[in-house]
Amino acid sequence: MFGNASVPTTHHRQAGVADDIDFEIKGEELQFVEIELDPGESAIAEAGGMVWKDASVGMTTVFGDGSGQQKGFMGALLGAGKRLISGESLFTTVFTHNGQGKARVAFSAPVPGSIIPLKLSDVGGRLICQKDSFLAAAKGVSLGIAFQRKVMTGLFGGEGFIMQKLEGDGWVFVQFGGAVIERTLAPGEQLHIDTGCVAAFTDTVDFDLVQAGGVKSMLFGGEGVFFAQLTGPGKVWIQSLPFSRLAGRVLAAAGGGGPNSGEGSVLGGLGDLIGGNR
Repeated sequence: MFGNASVPTTHHRQAGVADDIDFEIKGEELQFVEIELDPGESAIAEAGGMVWKDASVGMTTVFGDGSGQQKGFMGALLGAGKRLISGESLFTTVFTHNGQGKARVAFSAPVPGSIIPLKLSDVGGRLICQKDSFLAAAKGVSLGIAFQRKVMTGLFGGEGFIMQKLEGDGWVFVQFGGAVIERTLAPGEQLHIDTGCVAAFTDTVDFDLVQAGGVKSMLFGGEGVFFAQLTGPGKVWIQSLPFSRLAGRVLAAAGGGGPNSGEGSVLGGLGDLIGGNR
């Protein structure tokens, strides 16, 4: 089942549900998410992602995602180490409403594309996504790493051996490039995707690689050597414009070449493979 990512642009607190934040996503190509906090509520975000906040919202920088703080220094250090391995900053920022009434804080995506809000409890409590996709979340969501179990998938799977793993039951906001399509796969149903366009998937989905046609297609087709093969059951989110592709085209237009400057040629396919974009 194909369709545009069926996600809400607004959400309002449900009575009796703890840690359920309100939010609204604004903008088109350059989006930001505005989160509304009740007194004592918190949100976590990547360092540098904030656009603005009410004065009553305090900021605290913590190791990792803050979920290990109650376990002491070693728990916090372990959370930070996971983020360091996945290429993220050692720190995240916790935004807590310390006043009365309602307060708001807003976070923006760093590249043109879409901010997708997902309630982790609705997708099995765990989401596997590309590196650098996490933007913000309700406090309590755990940020970890997911290793590609198959060697070939890890080496040539576009996002490399390590991806982000988001766990919990609260709201999380992830950022993807370009337009985003959500696909629901039935058990055993398979989908072939350009490796750089795989944005996220539930952990019930199997991620593998398949050869992109014959030798001529691999060398001259401009689509790289491998496709990502995702097998259901589960949900998959596909992005139309991976940031690596956008950056490559910008560099090529500026006269500096870039990883995708040779798309459609022998060097284009092999260069993308070596550069990790395929």
